[in-house]
Amino acid sequence: MSKSITYRSYLGLPELLACQRPLTEAHDELLFISIHQASEIWLKLALHELRAARRQIVSDDLAPAFKMMARVSRIQAQMIQSWEVLATMTPADYTVMRGRLGTSSGFQSDQYREIEFMLGNKNAAMADLHLDEPEVHERLSQELNAPSLYDEALRLLARRGFAMPADRLERDFTLPYIASPEVEAAWVAVYAEPQKHWDLYELAEKLVDIEYHVQLWRFGHLKTVERVIGFKTGTGGTAGVQYLAKVLETTFFPELLSVRTRL
Repeated sequence: MSKSITYRSYLGLPELLACQRPLTEAHDELLFISIHQASEIWLKLALHELRAARRQIVSDDLAPAFKMMARVSRIQAQMIQSWEVLATMTPADYTVMRGRLGTSSGFQSDQYREIEFMLGNKNAAMADLHLDEPEVHERLSQELNAPSLYDEALRLLARRGFAMPADRLERDFTLPYIASPEVEAAWVAVYAEPQKHWDLYELAEKLVDIEYHVQLWRFGHLKTVERVIGFKTGTGGTAGVQYLAKVLETTFFPELLSVRTRL
């Protein structure tokens, strides 16, 4: 007779709850580990939804994509809220355990990097951080070379008859996207007549919503780091707060922001 499925066995709780293994006696280390592990689970789900949404856009089947993208924004909201919990850690609390973290850093999160690539922030050097993990490096390399979510949205605009520059539809997808006046003009046309282009209008707003939440997450990260370690160098060797402030300047869908000025 097969063993019945229980709540604990279905969710793999014995294995999951054994994954929190503090290296010190610091009370707050369990908080630190739990927040980051929970974030990685959310990132896994966000990647699942974004991959599927991109496939739906390629298939010109936008309704399911909208649901998936809306879910990603709600996932992001959960991740943003997690900074509020982590920010209860004081500088003294973190100092007790920081020395045992070595060079480990959230900067090394391959799932976060994959989402950045999927949204269009391409950087081959970030994939090469994982050369010692061939499977991870291969997955990131594939995403680095793939059209981003925005690239596929622009291809959809072209299929719908909007004038798109050829160098935005077929290009070296390992490079970051560069804004185009022609692309902006196409989005202006969509926003000027939303009833006529309702699904494209909704697609644009879903993309903007995702970018909005990414920026809120980045800002929450910056302020939490600033609150806990001030302006010290990050454990992974980054410039800490200064690096995170620079990241805030990075946008994914530039014409969807500039179009607002044109309307």
